[in-house]
Amino acid sequence: MNFKHITVAGSGVLGSQIAYQTAFKGFQVSVYDINDQALERAKERIAELKPHYRQDLGATQEETDQAFDRISFHSDLAQAVAEADLVIEAVPEVVSIKTEFYAKLGQAAPAKTVFATNSSTLLPSQFADSTGRPERFLALHFANEIWKNNTAEVMKHSRTDMQVFQDVIDFAKAIGMVALPLHKEQPGYILNSLLVPLLEAAQRLLVREVADVETIDKTWMVATGAPLGPFAILDVVGITTAYNIGQAKADATGDGEFVRVANLLKTEYIDKGKLGRATGEGFYKYPNPSFADPDFLKS
Repeated sequence: MNFKHITVAGSGVLGSQIAYQTAFKGFQVSVYDINDQALERAKERIAELKPHYRQDLGATQEETDQAFDRISFHSDLAQAVAEADLVIEAVPEVVSIKTEFYAKLGQAAPAKTVFATNSSTLLPSQFADSTGRPERFLALHFANEIWKNNTAEVMKHSRTDMQVFQDVIDFAKAIGMVALPLHKEQPGYILNSLLVPLLEAAQRLLVREVADVETIDKTWMVATGAPLGPFAILDVVGITTAYNIGQAKADATGDGEFVRVANLLKTEYIDKGKLGRATGEGFYKYPNPSFADPDFLKS
Protein backbone atom coordinates (compact mmCIF):
# COMPACT_ATOMS: atom_id res chain seq x y z
CA MET A 1 0.00 0.00 0.00
CA ASN A 2 1.54 3.27 -1.12
CA PHE A 3 -1.33 5.67 -0.51
CA LYS A 4 -0.22 9.13 0.60
CA HIS A 5 -2.79 11.58 -0.71
CA ILE A 6 -6.47 10.83 -0.15
CA THR A 7 -9.44 12.66 -1.64
CA VAL A 8 -12.84 12.47 0.03
CA ALA A 9 -15.66 13.39 -2.36
CA GLY A 10 -18.73 14.56 -0.48
CA SER A 11 -18.47 16.43 2.80
CA GLY A 12 -21.63 15.44 4.62
CA VAL A 13 -21.69 13.92 8.10
CA LEU A 14 -19.69 10.80 7.27
CA GLY A 15 -17.57 12.31 4.51
CA SER A 16 -16.33 14.93 6.95
CA GLN A 17 -15.55 12.27 9.54
CA ILE A 18 -13.63 10.15 7.02
CA ALA A 19 -11.60 13.17 5.94
CA TYR A 20 -10.69 14.18 9.47
CA GLN A 21 -9.88 10.66 10.68
CA THR A 22 -7.62 10.15 7.66
CA ALA A 23 -5.86 13.46 8.28
CA PHE A 24 -5.57 12.69 12.00
CA LYS A 25 -3.61 9.57 11.07
CA GLY A 26 -1.11 11.61 9.07
CA PHE A 27 -2.37 11.51 5.48
CA GLN A 28 -2.77 14.56 3.24
CA VAL A 29 -6.47 14.92 2.49
CA SER A 30 -8.40 16.86 -0.15
CA VAL A 31 -12.11 17.36 0.39
CA TYR A 32 -14.27 17.86 -2.70
CA ASP A 33 -17.82 19.18 -2.79
CA ILE A 34 -20.00 20.84 -5.38
CA ASN A 35 -19.69 24.48 -4.29
CA ASP A 36 -18.03 26.83 -1.83
CA GLN A 37 -21.12 26.97 0.38
CA ALA A 38 -20.97 23.21 0.92
CA LEU A 39 -17.26 23.46 1.66
CA GLU A 40 -17.80 26.16 4.27
CA ARG A 41 -20.26 23.86 6.02
CA ALA A 42 -17.68 21.08 5.76
CA LYS A 43 -15.02 23.22 7.45
CA GLU A 44 -17.42 23.93 10.33
CA ARG A 45 -18.44 20.27 10.56
CA ILE A 46 -14.83 19.08 10.64
CA ALA A 47 -13.77 21.72 13.17
CA GLU A 48 -16.55 20.48 15.46
CA LEU A 49 -14.89 17.06 15.52
CA LYS A 50 -11.79 18.36 17.30
CA PRO A 51 -13.23 18.35 20.85
CA HIS A 52 -14.55 14.80 20.33
CA TYR A 53 -11.04 13.60 19.51
CA ARG A 54 -9.68 15.35 22.59
CA GLN A 55 -12.39 13.96 24.86
CA ASP A 56 -12.80 10.46 23.43
CA LEU A 57 -9.25 9.70 22.27
CA GLY A 58 -7.18 11.88 24.57
CA ALA A 59 -5.73 13.82 21.62
CA THR A 60 -3.99 17.11 22.32
CA GLN A 61 -5.01 20.50 20.97
CA GLU A 62 -1.87 20.49 18.83
CA GLU A 63 -2.69 17.07 17.34
CA THR A 64 -6.25 18.04 16.43
CA ASP A 65 -5.12 21.35 14.93
CA GLN A 66 -2.40 19.66 12.89
CA ALA A 67 -4.93 17.14 11.55
CA PHE A 68 -7.17 19.97 10.35
CA ASP A 69 -4.19 21.65 8.70
CA ARG A 70 -3.57 18.54 6.57
CA ILE A 71 -6.94 19.02 4.85
CA SER A 72 -7.51 21.18 1.77
CA PHE A 73 -10.92 22.03 0.33
CA HIS A 74 -11.89 22.11 -3.36
CA SER A 75 -14.96 22.73 -5.50
CA ASP A 76 -12.97 21.90 -8.65
CA LEU A 77 -12.92 18.10 -9.09
CA ALA A 78 -9.78 17.97 -11.25
CA GLN A 79 -7.89 20.02 -8.68
CA ALA A 80 -9.20 17.89 -5.80
CA VAL A 81 -8.00 14.62 -7.33
CA ALA A 82 -4.82 15.79 -9.07
CA GLU A 83 -2.55 13.97 -6.61
CA ALA A 84 -4.99 11.38 -5.29
CA ASP A 85 -3.83 7.83 -4.67
CA LEU A 86 -7.30 6.97 -3.37
CA VAL A 87 -10.67 8.69 -3.76
CA ILE A 88 -13.33 7.82 -1.19
CA GLU A 89 -16.77 8.72 -2.56
CA ALA A 90 -19.37 9.81 0.00
CA VAL A 91 -21.90 11.61 -2.21
CA PRO A 92 -25.68 11.25 -1.66
CA GLU A 93 -27.16 7.75 -1.71
CA VAL A 94 -28.87 8.23 -5.09
CA VAL A 95 -27.92 6.01 -8.04
CA SER A 96 -28.09 8.74 -10.68
CA ILE A 97 -25.93 11.13 -8.63
CA LYS A 98 -23.27 8.50 -8.02
CA THR A 99 -23.28 7.31 -11.64
CA GLU A 100 -22.82 10.85 -12.96
CA PHE A 101 -20.11 11.55 -10.39
CA TYR A 102 -18.09 8.46 -11.33
CA ALA A 103 -18.24 9.32 -15.02
CA LYS A 104 -16.69 12.72 -14.22
CA LEU A 105 -14.23 11.29 -11.72
CA GLY A 106 -12.97 8.68 -14.17
CA GLN A 107 -12.04 11.44 -16.58
CA ALA A 108 -10.47 13.73 -13.97
CA ALA A 109 -8.39 11.36 -11.83
CA PRO A 110 -4.89 10.06 -12.65
CA ALA A 111 -4.66 6.50 -13.97
CA LYS A 112 -3.05 5.36 -10.69
CA THR A 113 -5.99 6.41 -8.54
CA VAL A 114 -8.10 3.80 -6.75
CA PHE A 115 -11.79 4.61 -6.25
CA ALA A 116 -13.80 3.46 -3.24
CA THR A 117 -17.48 4.02 -2.56
CA ASN A 118 -18.76 4.53 0.97
CA SER A 119 -22.31 3.68 -0.13
CA SER A 120 -24.39 2.21 2.68
CA THR A 121 -26.78 0.14 0.58
CA LEU A 122 -25.66 0.16 -3.06
CA LEU A 123 -23.24 -2.31 -4.63
CA PRO A 124 -19.93 -1.41 -6.29
CA SER A 125 -20.84 -3.48 -9.38
CA GLN A 126 -23.65 -0.97 -10.04
CA PHE A 127 -21.05 1.73 -10.74
CA ALA A 128 -17.98 -0.25 -11.83
CA ASP A 129 -18.41 0.47 -15.55
CA SER A 130 -19.11 4.17 -14.90
CA THR A 131 -15.71 4.52 -13.24
CA GLY A 132 -13.82 3.47 -16.38
CA ARG A 133 -11.51 1.43 -14.13
CA PRO A 134 -13.57 -1.43 -12.60
CA GLU A 135 -10.47 -3.34 -11.49
CA ARG A 136 -9.41 -0.36 -9.34
CA PHE A 137 -12.82 0.14 -7.74
CA LEU A 138 -14.46 -1.34 -4.65
CA ALA A 139 -16.43 -0.40 -1.54
CA LEU A 140 -15.01 1.00 1.70
CA HIS A 141 -17.79 1.50 4.23
CA PHE A 142 -17.47 3.25 7.59
CA ALA A 143 -19.79 3.58 10.57
CA ASN A 144 -20.86 6.92 11.99
CA GLU A 145 -18.67 8.41 14.73
CA ILE A 146 -15.76 6.78 12.93
CA TRP A 147 -13.18 7.66 15.60
CA LYS A 148 -15.05 5.47 18.13
CA ASN A 149 -17.04 3.02 15.99
CA ASN A 150 -13.97 2.18 13.94
CA THR A 151 -15.18 -0.47 11.53
CA ALA A 152 -14.14 -0.40 7.88
CA GLU A 153 -15.93 -2.90 5.67
CA VAL A 154 -13.89 -3.48 2.50
CA MET A 155 -16.05 -5.15 -0.15
CA LYS A 156 -14.76 -6.23 -3.56
CA HIS A 157 -16.82 -6.94 -6.64
CA SER A 158 -16.10 -9.65 -9.21
CA ARG A 159 -13.64 -7.52 -11.21
CA THR A 160 -11.72 -5.86 -8.37
CA ASP A 161 -7.99 -6.51 -8.58
CA MET A 162 -6.91 -8.50 -5.51
CA GLN A 163 -3.89 -6.25 -4.91
CA VAL A 164 -6.19 -3.23 -4.85
CA PHE A 165 -8.43 -5.09 -2.38
CA GLN A 166 -5.44 -5.75 -0.12
CA ASP A 167 -4.13 -2.19 -0.47
CA VAL A 168 -7.45 -0.76 0.72
CA ILE A 169 -7.55 -3.21 3.64
CA ASP A 170 -4.06 -2.00 4.59
CA PHE A 171 -5.13 1.63 4.23
CA ALA A 172 -8.12 1.05 6.52
CA LYS A 173 -5.79 -0.33 9.18
CA ALA A 174 -3.42 2.62 8.69
CA ILE A 175 -6.17 5.09 9.61
CA GLY A 176 -7.02 3.22 12.79
CA MET A 177 -9.88 1.08 11.58
CA VAL A 178 -10.70 -2.56 12.23
CA ALA A 179 -10.64 -3.77 8.61
CA LEU A 180 -13.42 -6.24 7.75
CA PRO A 181 -12.92 -7.93 4.33
CA LEU A 182 -16.03 -8.97 2.37
CA HIS A 183 -15.14 -11.30 -0.48
CA LYS A 184 -18.59 -11.24 -2.11
CA GLU A 185 -20.98 -8.39 -2.74
CA GLN A 186 -23.72 -8.11 -0.14
CA PRO A 187 -26.33 -5.32 -0.13
CA GLY A 188 -25.83 -3.51 3.16
CA TYR A 189 -22.49 -5.22 3.79
CA ILE A 190 -22.36 -6.84 7.25
CA LEU A 191 -23.25 -3.87 9.44
CA ASN A 192 -26.26 -2.60 7.53
CA SER A 193 -27.50 -6.11 6.77
CA LEU A 194 -28.01 -6.25 10.52
CA LEU A 195 -28.85 -2.60 11.24
CA VAL A 196 -31.15 -1.49 8.39
CA PRO A 197 -33.91 -4.04 9.13
CA LEU A 198 -33.99 -2.75 12.72
CA LEU A 199 -34.25 0.88 11.60
CA GLU A 200 -36.90 0.06 8.99
CA ALA A 201 -38.95 -1.91 11.51
CA ALA A 202 -38.87 1.03 13.91
CA GLN A 203 -40.03 3.45 11.20
CA ARG A 204 -42.84 1.09 10.19
CA LEU A 205 -44.02 0.88 13.81
CA LEU A 206 -44.07 4.68 13.91
CA VAL A 207 -46.08 5.20 10.70
CA ARG A 208 -48.51 2.46 11.79
CA GLU A 209 -48.98 4.50 14.98
CA VAL A 210 -48.22 1.45 17.10
CA ALA A 211 -46.07 3.52 19.49
CA ASP A 212 -44.20 6.81 19.62
CA VAL A 213 -40.48 7.39 19.06
CA GLU A 214 -39.49 7.32 22.73
CA THR A 215 -41.45 4.15 23.52
CA ILE A 216 -39.96 2.28 20.57
CA ASP A 217 -36.44 3.31 21.53
CA LYS A 218 -37.02 2.57 25.20
CA THR A 219 -38.23 -0.92 24.35
CA TRP A 220 -35.07 -1.70 22.40
CA MET A 221 -32.74 -0.19 25.00
CA VAL A 222 -34.30 -1.91 28.02
CA ALA A 223 -34.74 -5.30 26.36
CA THR A 224 -31.29 -5.57 24.76
CA GLY A 225 -29.06 -3.30 26.84
CA ALA A 226 -28.24 -1.25 23.74
CA PRO A 227 -26.97 2.30 24.45
CA LEU A 228 -29.17 3.79 21.69
CA GLY A 229 -32.58 2.97 20.26
CA PRO A 230 -33.29 2.93 16.52
CA PHE A 231 -34.50 6.54 16.32
CA ALA A 232 -31.48 7.80 18.24
CA ILE A 233 -29.34 5.86 15.76
CA LEU A 234 -31.24 7.48 12.87
CA ASP A 235 -30.39 10.89 14.32
CA VAL A 236 -26.70 9.94 14.15
CA VAL A 237 -26.97 8.53 10.62
CA GLY A 238 -28.85 11.64 9.49
CA ILE A 239 -32.48 11.82 8.47
CA THR A 240 -31.64 12.84 4.90
CA THR A 241 -29.81 9.54 4.41
CA ALA A 242 -32.73 7.63 5.94
CA TYR A 243 -35.10 9.47 3.60
CA ASN A 244 -33.00 8.72 0.50
CA ILE A 245 -32.94 5.02 1.38
CA GLY A 246 -36.66 4.94 2.17
CA GLN A 247 -37.61 6.84 -0.98
CA ALA A 248 -35.49 4.52 -3.12
CA LYS A 249 -37.24 1.49 -1.64
CA ALA A 250 -40.64 3.13 -2.10
CA ASP A 251 -39.83 3.79 -5.76
CA ALA A 252 -38.48 0.28 -6.30
CA THR A 253 -41.19 -1.68 -4.52
CA GLY A 254 -44.27 0.53 -4.44
CA ASP A 255 -44.66 -0.56 -0.80
CA GLY A 256 -47.18 1.80 0.77
CA GLU A 257 -45.43 1.82 4.12
CA PHE A 258 -42.11 2.88 2.60
CA VAL A 259 -44.02 5.67 0.82
CA ARG A 260 -45.51 6.78 4.15
CA VAL A 261 -42.13 6.59 5.89
CA ALA A 262 -40.49 8.71 3.17
CA ASN A 263 -43.32 11.26 3.32
CA LEU A 264 -43.11 11.46 7.11
CA LEU A 265 -39.33 12.00 7.07
CA LYS A 266 -39.63 14.71 4.43
CA THR A 267 -42.59 16.69 5.73
CA GLU A 268 -42.09 16.42 9.48
CA TYR A 269 -38.30 16.46 9.66
CA ILE A 270 -36.34 17.44 6.52
CA ASP A 271 -38.68 20.28 5.48
CA LYS A 272 -38.50 21.63 9.04
CA GLY A 273 -34.69 21.48 9.19
CA LYS A 274 -34.71 18.61 11.68
CA LEU A 275 -31.95 16.53 10.11
CA GLY A 276 -30.61 14.77 13.21
CA ARG A 277 -27.75 15.41 15.59
CA ALA A 278 -25.87 17.50 13.04
CA THR A 279 -28.56 20.22 13.16
CA GLY A 280 -29.39 19.94 16.86
CA GLU A 281 -32.75 18.28 16.31
CA GLY A 282 -34.15 15.21 14.62
CA PHE A 283 -36.30 12.70 16.42
CA TYR A 284 -34.75 14.15 19.59
CA LYS A 285 -33.42 17.57 20.60
CA TYR A 286 -29.69 17.95 21.27
CA PRO A 287 -27.40 18.33 23.17
CA ASN A 288 -29.72 16.94 25.87
CA PRO A 289 -31.94 14.28 24.28
CA SER A 290 -34.54 12.66 26.49
CA PHE A 291 -33.03 9.19 26.03
CA ALA A 292 -29.87 10.39 27.81
CA ASP A 293 -31.84 11.24 30.95
CA PRO A 294 -30.99 8.71 33.70
CA ASP A 295 -34.73 8.22 34.33
CA PHE A 296 -35.57 7.51 30.67
CA LEU A 297 -35.32 3.73 31.07
CA LYS A 298 -37.09 3.69 34.44
CA SER A 299 -40.36 5.45 33.76
